[in-house]
Amino acid sequence: MEPITDIKILKAKARAIRVNIIKLLAEAQSGHSAGPLGLSDVFTALYFNVLNHDPKRPNWRDRDRVIVSCGHICPVWYATLAEAGYFAKRELWTFRKINSRLQGHPEYRSIAGVENSAGPLGQGVSLAVGMAYALRHFSKSGSQVYLISSDGEQNEGQTWEAVMFAAKHKLPNLTMLLDRNNIQIDGNTEDIMPLESLREKYEAFNWHVLEVDGHNIQEVIDACNAAKAIVEKPVCIICHTIPGKGVKFMEGKYEWHGKAPNKEEAEKALQQL
Repeated sequence: MEPITDIKILKAKARAIRVNIIKLLAEAQSGHSAGPLGLSDVFTALYFNVLNHDPKRPNWRDRDRVIVSCGHICPVWYATLAEAGYFAKRELWTFRKINSRLQGHPEYRSIAGVENSAGPLGQGVSLAVGMAYALRHFSKSGSQVYLISSDGEQNEGQTWEAVMFAAKHKLPNLTMLLDRNNIQIDGNTEDIMPLESLREKYEAFNWHVLEVDGHNIQEVIDACNAAKAIVEKPVCIICHTIPGKGVKFMEGKYEWHGKAPNKEEAEKALQQL
């Protein structure tokens, strides 16, 4: 897919993705709002500029892979894949319905572009690390693996086992985009299980760390490009985001982690977007 470099066009894509997130959640009356809205700019940067991929050939051997470990944010994944042309947008309105291919957590190969199943937090980190290892050492592929991870799942021990493995094997084809939105389902991350200094933790585990404003699309693109130049270790890009970004009554509120807007709230959200 030819990368888009015009930031105005990319911002318009991000807005369209946010609009469809609200619409699909309102239609389902179920799902997660805060994280998907917060990650829309990151997904836009990936799918419309950074990734080497082809929606017409979703199983192309040399494609870059996106692994979403925090599966509850799949509304932004689905909306982005539809925006990129992996499937028709009308299918978004089947989200979480019986027999839909778009369930509340992604299922591997349920629909074009979905590279992994996800549910239990932390497992996707191990999956991405294993995939990066296999692509480098067995397939001899130049493909990159981009892992989407949440700050809340840094509480999982499995996450750090995988992080150690990636550092030991010096996987330069692995880039984690860590959504630092400071909330999880039960409250603020620093109240539940303090994570700071998150940067120093990853550096201590021998990862190269970059930090960006997760709503600055150009910063995300630049960081992903910089990550490709790091050849001796995996890269963690800490993306500072605002949960519920673009919808004022949702922004920064952990209560919207796993809550969908009702009809009136959806109308208000769409007006703000």
